[in-house]
Amino acid sequence: MTDLASMTAAQPAAAARSKGALTKAMIVDQALKIASQQGLEGLTVGLLAEALSMSKSGVFAHFGSREELQLAVVREYYRRFEAQVFQPALQEPKGLARLQKMINLWMQTSIQELSAGCIFISGAVEFDDRPGPVRDELVRSVQTWRAALRRAIEQAVEVGDLNEDCEPEAMLFQIYSYVQGLHHDARFLQISRSVDIATQSIQQTIDQNRSLRA
Repeated sequence: MTDLASMTAAQPAAAARSKGALTKAMIVDQALKIASQQGLEGLTVGLLAEALSMSKSGVFAHFGSREELQLAVVREYYRRFEAQVFQPALQEPKGLARLQKMINLWMQTSIQELSAGCIFISGAVEFDDRPGPVRDELVRSVQTWRAALRRAIEQAVEVGDLNEDCEPEAMLFQIYSYVQGLHHDARFLQISRSVDIATQSIQQTIDQNRSLRA
């Protein structure tokens, strides 16, 4: 009877935790949408509460501070980025096929974000000179992605798909700069050919480093 009573008492608590987790996920999802448009600094508890038809205290019940909310947004953004770009690319064999898949998926995501905004790019502008947990989390996320991209380049050299004299750091810099330039020219300057120019430039960088055996 004691065990049955304990199980019965635990059920409402488990249901409450489940509901709380769903509510928290809903808050983060809406916060990410706002941050994509307004930037992390444009994300306020008041704006979020209004968008969700919740009270400010209801939002604070799940996130004790605005900074905690911003951190949750950065982590969720990276989680989705990793699921959409990095994880699918790992299904390709090491070498140029994997590198190309990573870049293609990254470009697809970047093109989709031309209207919504990129947390990595806007966050870098907002927090480049502002030390603290949010900047640290942004840096960690970007460095993790850059390290994965660099490793894919190195592996392409190791398997012979890229030339032995290819410099992974330089190639990474070029590719990353083209994607950054795409956001700047397409969103800020509204240059219509930005996507084509970035795509062609990245492909030229790959072709210049391609091994004759590839």
